[in-house]
Amino acid sequence: MSSTHYLIGVDTGGTYTDAAVIEAEGHKVIASAKAITTKGDLAIGVADAITAAIALLPKGLRPSDISLVSVSTTLATNAVVEGHGSAVGVILVGFDPAMAARTGIARAFPGMPVALVGGGHDHNGEAHQPLDLEALQQAVTAMPVDAFAIAATFAVRNPAHEHAARELVERLTGRPATISTELTSALDAPRRALTAVLNAKLISRISTLIEAVRRAMAGLDIVCPLMIVKGDGTLALAEKVALRPIETVLSGPAASLVGAAWLSGLSDFIMSDMGGTTTDLGVLAAGRPRVAEEGAEVGGWRTMVRAIDVRTIGLGGDSEIAIAPDGRIKVGPQRVAPVSLLAERYPEVIAMLEGDLADTEGGSLHGKFVLRPFGATGAASAELSAREREVLEMVGERPRSLRKVAVTSAAQRAIASLKRKGLVQTGGFTPSDAAHVLGLQANWPGEGARLAARLMVRFRDMKAGDEARVQGFCREVWSETARLSARALLDTAFGRDFGDQALIDAVCSGEGQLGLASVAMTPTVPVVAVGGPVRVYYREVAKRLACQVVFPSYFDVANAVGAATGVVAQTVTVMVEGDGSGIFRVHGPVGVTQFSSGVAALEAAAGIAEAAAAGLVEGYGAHAPQVRVTIAKHLLPDAVDDNGLLGATVRAEAVGRPDAAR
Repeated sequence: MSSTHYLIGVDTGGTYTDAAVIEAEGHKVIASAKAITTKGDLAIGVADAITAAIALLPKGLRPSDISLVSVSTTLATNAVVEGHGSAVGVILVGFDPAMAARTGIARAFPGMPVALVGGGHDHNGEAHQPLDLEALQQAVTAMPVDAFAIAATFAVRNPAHEHAARELVERLTGRPATISTELTSALDAPRRALTAVLNAKLISRISTLIEAVRRAMAGLDIVCPLMIVKGDGTLALAEKVALRPIETVLSGPAASLVGAAWLSGLSDFIMSDMGGTTTDLGVLAAGRPRVAEEGAEVGGWRTMVRAIDVRTIGLGGDSEIAIAPDGRIKVGPQRVAPVSLLAERYPEVIAMLEGDLADTEGGSLHGKFVLRPFGATGAASAELSAREREVLEMVGERPRSLRKVAVTSAAQRAIASLKRKGLVQTGGFTPSDAAHVLGLQANWPGEGARLAARLMVRFRDMKAGDEARVQGFCREVWSETARLSARALLDTAFGRDFGDQALIDAVCSGEGQLGLASVAMTPTVPVVAVGGPVRVYYREVAKRLACQVVFPSYFDVANAVGAATGVVAQTVTVMVEGDGSGIFRVHGPVGVTQFSSGVAALEAAAGIAEAAAAGLVEGYGAHAPQVRVTIAKHLLPDAVDDNGLLGATVRAEAVGRPDAAR
């Protein structure tokens, strides 16, 4: 029996699902593949990608040789941005109306039921008032929701009321309940509450993904641990993440950054990960990702979840190309299925495009299509209006011309709503199509892209497009995509807003001149470009910015590589407070402990933090974690030893490799 074991990394993106097979002992990628993401049933795309990667190996791969499957995903990020998720009831313990308003929950989720319940603690961890169990029970039973979010005042100093509230909620309803202190140890109660709400909304989404991947694994006879990439690039067992899905926000770009570092061998660089829907940019400095310490911002809301500091823009190979009223080309931010992809999957698209060209009236909807998401099965479960249901019945698994479905403005609004709900997708001309026409890309047959480009030229120029016009138009689309890519890189390099837009545009457009002056801007570190389309655009970006751009081996599946090669890590913070009279309180994960010695309090805090961090890492699926403890002290001015302690922050960081033996 072979002693070689393999890791499989998977990334579910907007267009493609990527898979990479890595030899654990040899620490090298041995195969990779892509499959179309089937949003209707994610298991199909996951199984297709894994099967295609394994098939590339000369002798195949026995299921028993696979010791770990790890997945990165944009599912949580997209759900937050799009406002999707479960119906959630909110329990705020010890909050007054002003504090409840500061959570932003009412603005973010109008109509979400919120109950203010008596209880909570003070800054010392002492109960402000007893938890009002009767009011809690009445509130919970009056909320017809799928999940609950619970936050209490000063719960990071004493989480007893949050734990008691969750116990009662789960006993009464059988529904999952998120408590804020399991997501963050920060004191800001309103932001903790919002983070708990977002987590509760996402539980069903991540559970759907995990169930889909497990079905794909079962269909391939793969029996091994399943791990999910978190937003800071570390890993956790799927069953742990299922209850804390907010931690997977920005999972996709985090995995890409880990993969880019692993594949390039560089320790300082800007990563640009260009996919079908977005471009994600992050920074690796001295071998460590730059992390947003204030919490990840997603969908305009600042969470309290540790995640990489990533800049995301709606720019990808599948960005929708539109023509502005003044004739300028607009790229994104919406994603559509490329016409060339649709033409490959559905040959009748060619005839439909030719029919649009024969319709000399022209129109902005020519060359555009509507269909169900790839892999969609069964009836829609979302709540629909009568018009939405009527339009949805007209849309099938194969493309229909958008102009024949969106015949009125009301129908167009219904399609936009159905698209937001994930029940339909649209197809149209994209940068990928332009690249096919220019011969820069050959994923799919190019005839569909060429016909769609002729329609775009006719709409913009109000005349039929000959070959020269079509080539020129596609070159403009390619150049604008390169300009936006260069602009995003410079914004990331600056690390802040740069005021002179004219100067930046002169550089990023490739002109290199502003007035009578030559201008140039160059990042001081290399750019590691990953993701399927990057070679099409980033050679040009390298010229315009005069910078080094690295395309590592397997750059097109860096996210899947990062998913397979990550580590499990957790950080636990324990606070110690002295009151100046010789009493020291240690605020740990399970409550408050009091000491009469500063030395003993610090020793106990370090032990609590170390044990808690190691326990979390082992619980998240690692073995033999290494733990590093740091202590930051604040002493009285005349203190001679730790008995003069005013306060201390004890932080334990544990890191371990995934335990493939589970």
